[in-house]
Amino acid sequence: MASAPKVGDPAPDFTLEGTEGTFRLSDQRGRRVVLLFYPGDETHVCTKQFCSYRDRASDMSGLDAVVVGISRQDLDSHRSFTEHHGLTVPLLADVDRSVARAYGVAAPVIGTRRAAFVIDEEGVVRYRHVHALGLDYQSVDDLRAALDSLPAHA
Repeated sequence: MASAPKVGDPAPDFTLEGTEGTFRLSDQRGRRVVLLFYPGDETHVCTKQFCSYRDRASDMSGLDAVVVGISRQDLDSHRSFTEHHGLTVPLLADVDRSVARAYGVAAPVIGTRRAAFVIDEEGVVRYRHVHALGLDYQSVDDLRAALDSLPAHA
């Protein structure tokens, strides 16, 4: 895909290996999906971000959406990061950054820009937030607000 999907565009499909097995976006049809792109395992802001989701695991599970993190580190790195911090959000390995490129969040130096995408039950992007610097992240409350802004699924 030449440019990032905008709100209202079909979400680019992908398949990635993750800490909870193979994840294929198209297999999630009928459910809302939150894609959390992030620069890297064990970095300061990323650790803070995913630990905040762990610390509010009951709020995260109440989002009524499939939530996954995506970065360019390999599965061994993701497993180590998950185990080291007791993380609860599954992490997907986008080693070649093909998914980051498809979503317009691949970046020189950092590899993957911090971003959140919400995809509706039909596979359409309904929310996107790409962080300019990546020094902050979408909180559980931000994710809930984004999901709550979507129309109810018929």
